[in-house]
Amino acid sequence: MTISDRIIERLQQISMSQKEFAEKVGIQQSTISEWKKNKTNPSSDKILAICKALDVSPEWLLSGVDPAASRGKNQEYYVIDINTDTGKLVAEFNKLDKSQRDRILGYVEAFASLKK
Repeated sequence: MTISDRIIERLQQISMSQKEFAEKVGIQQSTISEWKKNKTNPSSDKILAICKALDVSPEWLLSGVDPAASRGKNQEYYVIDINTDTGKLVAEFNKLDKSQRDRILGYVEAFASLKK
């Protein structure tokens, strides 16, 4: 199943019209028709907007694997919106050199052990 197949299936599940979906995502309604007709997929810059409009995870949209369900294997990564506190934290953390990151991780582990 392609990404566009999952989008069309999800639209049916949640009874959302293609017009409403196009407005929420910020695309032309004809784009959705092109996805269906040519079995093409949306551009990468629209993935998060599509996920938000459909209330699905990027993992499900891209792979069909639902991490909340029992099918499929658990993934060892997160998809994080850069505009959230967590996203900002990760972005700043990634700017640090290795010794600074190791130091921060040490603080986090020590802080986490206090909660136990």
